[in-house]
Amino acid sequence: MSSPVNEKKLRYMEYLHRETAVRHHTHTEDMYQYDLLRMGDPRAIEEGTKMFSSDLTGHISDDPLRNFKYLFVASITLACRSAIAGGMDAERAYNSSDLYILKMDTLQSIDEIKTLQTDMFSFYTREVAALGKVNVYSKPIILCMDYIYYHLHEPIHTEILAEHVGLNRSYLSTLFKKETGQILSQYILSKRIEAAQNMLRFSDYSYAEIAASLAFSSQSHFIRVFRVQTGYTPKEFRNRFFRKSEKSGGSIPLDKEKADAV
Repeated sequence: MSSPVNEKKLRYMEYLHRETAVRHHTHTEDMYQYDLLRMGDPRAIEEGTKMFSSDLTGHISDDPLRNFKYLFVASITLACRSAIAGGMDAERAYNSSDLYILKMDTLQSIDEIKTLQTDMFSFYTREVAALGKVNVYSKPIILCMDYIYYHLHEPIHTEILAEHVGLNRSYLSTLFKKETGQILSQYILSKRIEAAQNMLRFSDYSYAEIAASLAFSSQSHFIRVFRVQTGYTPKEFRNRFFRKSEKSGGSIPLDKEKADAV
């Protein structure tokens, strides 16, 4: 199969654009919106909306709707990576990108895509801006948190975490408490409960299935811990919060006093 790009085609397109006074945004113009997003600057939202509706966005499909869908994918690819560069958790950023693209794929009008573009820029900008209120952790603690995030489905022991980050077990525990204000076991438990909250809100998994998938010793143990941490039984929580807060994508905040009780 011949390549769609060759020197002759590129030169001809350059000639046509010169003759018709057509151009793309300059790299500086194009990247300004993403630089603002990377800094969590709310001006990114207005700039991103303006640029997406500009006449200089590029022509990548003869079908107007498909053209904007392609442009959206290109935009969210850069927005996602800019948010990661600004400190957003990479897995959260990529998962958010996937959800936005899945939503885009169902839209049937250009106006809907433009609205989604503004929402997407707002989401990533808010995520990065919120990081300014979060502590900056050392590399071993970040590695430790990442390991916990990906292994909530299995027992997590301090010895394994210490080996993973290359630190002495005692020193890791001390460092973790110093930087996060929580002992490791409290942090792991809080992350299991956050995951359980989302499973209760957005899935139909049974309480026994949730307990097993998050490495609780039994369903009764899961229910008891969940109630102490949140003030609700899993059933009460699901009845109250099922399918709510979908826009935020976050968990319902834990009651700090209840969380500290475990």
